[in-house]
Amino acid sequence: MRFHFQQAVRAFILLAFSVMLFKLHFTGEMTKFINPKYEGLSQSAAVLFLILFIIQTTRIWTIKENSHHHHCHDDSYDHSCSHDHGDSPFNTKKLIAYLVIVFPLVTGFLLPAKVLDASIADKKGGLAVLSNQKAEKKQKEEAAPNINQQGDPVINENLVDLSRIEDNVYSNEEYEQLIQQLEKSSTIEMNDNVFSTYYEEMHMDLDKYNGREINLKGFVYKEEGLDQNQLVLARFLITHCVADAGIIGFISELPEASSLEVNTWIEAKGVLDTTNYNGTKFPIIKITNWKVIDEPKEPYLYPISVKIL
Repeated sequence: MRFHFQQAVRAFILLAFSVMLFKLHFTGEMTKFINPKYEGLSQSAAVLFLILFIIQTTRIWTIKENSHHHHCHDDSYDHSCSHDHGDSPFNTKKLIAYLVIVFPLVTGFLLPAKVLDASIADKKGGLAVLSNQKAEKKQKEEAAPNINQQGDPVINENLVDLSRIEDNVYSNEEYEQLIQQLEKSSTIEMNDNVFSTYYEEMHMDLDKYNGREINLKGFVYKEEGLDQNQLVLARFLITHCVADAGIIGFISELPEASSLEVNTWIEAKGVLDTTNYNGTKFPIIKITNWKVIDEPKEPYLYPISVKIL
């Protein structure tokens, strides 16, 4: 029997990827990297890596007399095999390839999953990003046809039961009811599953929600240009994975703002108003009651998906 070291390394790498993915799912840390709706795909990938590992183990040991690849060398032609069977000499090119593949495994096992925070928000542009988001949403709203003008669906006046919504997927009717709840509510509850939708709707018509009470959670973010009694209550919105994470949040006003450290999570209640920041109109929350809280188990927000029936 002949032992193939490189084939054994490849088998180990496949097993390591499978174990790492299973570990992230078991500990619940996978949602710190991807949108939960993709967990099924990630679990499938873990199983696939495991199957490939099992197949790869059959290549670690071979019978010596069968180790020569006749299909790679033909007596009538003077050429060699153009692909690698794992027993070619180890060289610098292979070393670099293995290091690139192994790097995510090393970081995945040795480094703890880090939640995006104010430092990342600052690198992504902070309030400047919020200004761009507002402008883009306004352009899309003006360019898109008004669905309601083509015929309003019959809307049930009952409130949407958010507890039975699975994977943040709504039917068109449920989504319309959700927007109606926002428009009619005297107190806006910015729960995690509706946060991004309410945030977008409110930015479409800021004056419409002036004077409304609002309850929300977020981490403290600050940047130059804000008053001493102002901060941003921010959250990160993830569409697919942390690579596309974007900051959303509300400028908030409270006397103790200067004493609060960035990245502190607070739960706040206040009244909505509007303000101007660098020439852009923003909603502002005049906080009336607040408290420091622990970082939520699920700190990220995810957009709502609407089923097309």
